[in-house]
Amino acid sequence: MTDAIELLAVAKRAAAAGAAVLSRRSAAGTGGAGLGMSNKGDAGDWVTEFDVAAENAVREAILAERPNDTITGEEHGTTRPEQPSGYRWSIDPLDGTTNFIRNIVYYATSVAVADADGVWRAGVVHAPALGRVYSAARGKGAWLEVAGETTRLAGPVPGRTGLILATGFSYDPDTRANQAEGLAELMNGFADVRRLGSAALDLCLVADGTHDAFGERGLNEHDFSAGALIAEEAGCWVRRPRLESPLDGGPTIEDRLAAWTCAGALELSGKFPL
Repeated sequence: MTDAIELLAVAKRAAAAGAAVLSRRSAAGTGGAGLGMSNKGDAGDWVTEFDVAAENAVREAILAERPNDTITGEEHGTTRPEQPSGYRWSIDPLDGTTNFIRNIVYYATSVAVADADGVWRAGVVHAPALGRVYSAARGKGAWLEVAGETTRLAGPVPGRTGLILATGFSYDPDTRANQAEGLAELMNGFADVRRLGSAALDLCLVADGTHDAFGERGLNEHDFSAGALIAEEAGCWVRRPRLESPLDGGPTIEDRLAAWTCAGALELSGKFPL
């Protein structure tokens, strides 16, 4: 079995390759001009030329070092080598595409890798507009790198008041209405709520203690794969949908729209419905 630290090093280089593509976005403009935008079906589910180019860069970086690994990406699906190693990478080249289009800084490249048993071994969330790189390796802790300084993450601050819950809402109007209906009950015990538009970063912000908890239904694997591991390795309680096929990637055993991905302090573990 490949050491988790070795896998993390590959994940960091791959995520950096994707983030470098995103960094080429012009700092000017909030309307998405020149981004090559198109819609994937739901009204707010956008994809840009940067999503595709960033995924290509991440895939090339991984395959250059690990040509026998399987890769699942948001834009290109799952590709398998002729002689698979048993490891599978999960890529979200641009988590927070709408933010990226509007020039809102909460977006990132997310890269994670699982072994043949579906255990997440390493993950990186690289947010170029924030200048932050979050990372974790199984059993080795979670870390934040900013301006050359590295800090070990320890999750939300114990015992503080004014708790903040982070969440997200579906592009589908019916699902969104159902989510909104349950929000008041979900917020019991919390003082406020945030919706930043990137599940990967929301999970990392639980890991670094900015948020006290995060919960969202209906996420795809690539949305939570790296961020959930980072929160877990920071000492957070984490629940993620289970994979039906670890080697192939989704769908999850639970219905995707019913399954929650959530993270927070241990005392918040009962907040999220099964």
